[in-house]
Amino acid sequence: MNKELTFHINNMAYTINVNESLEKEITKYFDPKKGNDTRDLLAAYIQISQEYSIFKRDIEEISDKLTQI
Repeated sequence: MNKELTFHINNMAYTINVNESLEKEITKYFDPKKGNDTRDLLAAYIQISQEYSIFKRDIEEISDKLTQI
């Protein structure tokens, strides 16, 4: 089920539609209940990008191992 999620960044409100799992991932690093600035947004982006990069590397390693079998 989709839900509207509103973030306040540099005194501007931004509303997006997300499902529950995406909401949980986004709010892990970015608090929608407080006024954020661009620095907070960038920090959240970098943290999520780092998680993705590690996940991608792990999947590639598993994939390589499977092709060797």
